[in-house]
Amino acid sequence: MRRYEQIVILDSDLSEDERSPVFNRLKELIPQYKGFLIDIDEWGQKKLAYEIKKKPRGYYAQVNFCGFGDLVDEMERFFRIDDRILKYMTVVLDKEADVEGIKAEMAEKEAQKAEAIAKAAEEQAKKAAEKAAAEAEAAKATPEVEEATPEVEEAATQATAEETVEAAPEPEETPASEEKPVDSAETPKE
Repeated sequence: MRRYEQIVILDSDLSEDERSPVFNRLKELIPQYKGFLIDIDEWGQKKLAYEIKKKPRGYYAQVNFCGFGDLVDEMERFFRIDDRILKYMTVVLDKEADVEGIKAEMAEKEAQKAEAIAKAAEEQAKKAAEKAAAEAEAAKATPEVEEATPEVEEAATQATAEETVEAAPEPEETPASEEKPVDSAETPKE
């Protein structure tokens, strides 16, 4: 059994619902021809080096699998007749692939992923516990501050009142002005 890698470029105008049947068909084809699907890595939309079928962009995907020549022939036939496929290329990676070794590698990678996820979850739980402990500590400190607050407020109010009394200017005595009669044009003179 050989190990293959295929690069497939799909039409970039396709939605996720229109692309998924292509990948589902590949997932069905490989076991029918006694092959083994390693993975399908969707790279996403990228600009093409040159236009293909008047399209400047394409949706790239990489398919890794193990199988025989008849499987590759059937997959390439499917790509040729499907209008959603712009281009494809199949490359032999290994002429004598060890399927059991590949399965073991995949299981090891999955175990590493699971371990990394568990480690991340553990770190997140640890951070959450530290945050909760800090909040609890802050909550303990808060009542002490609230008890001291009325005393502090009373002292601050008293100090402010004393400052206000000291700072208030004393009223100055103004001499009473003597009022002189004002001659006005309206008042008749005798």
